[in-house]
Amino acid sequence: MDYIITFLVGGAICALTQILLDKTKLMPGRVMVILVCLGALLGAVGVYEPFSKWAGAGANVPLTGFGNSLFQGIKKSVDQEGFIGIFKGGFSASAVGISAALIFSYIASWFFEPKMKS
Repeated sequence: MDYIITFLVGGAICALTQILLDKTKLMPGRVMVILVCLGALLGAVGVYEPFSKWAGAGANVPLTGFGNSLFQGIKKSVDQEGFIGIFKGGFSASAVGISAALIFSYIASWFFEPKMKS
């Protein structure tokens, strides 16, 4: 049942995002920023944590999960280090995920022929 919930929640988030892209004139970059900010905002009000425990990877993998991860890192760092944690927390919380994305995309470029968009 966990797999079904994860699939449905992740699919719903992606479907709503696609509808937002199709029905508005928002550029994809702006929609991505909206998703990250929405995840951080929902984490700040305490809604995202119980939601992500229930939905699993369906809530953690999309960009809303990334926004929540940034918020949780900043919150933890501010609790430990004070004001300077505002600047350090997001980097320490998301560094592994960002590094993995860069490394795996570089490895993928060895197997495929990346081209510049013309």
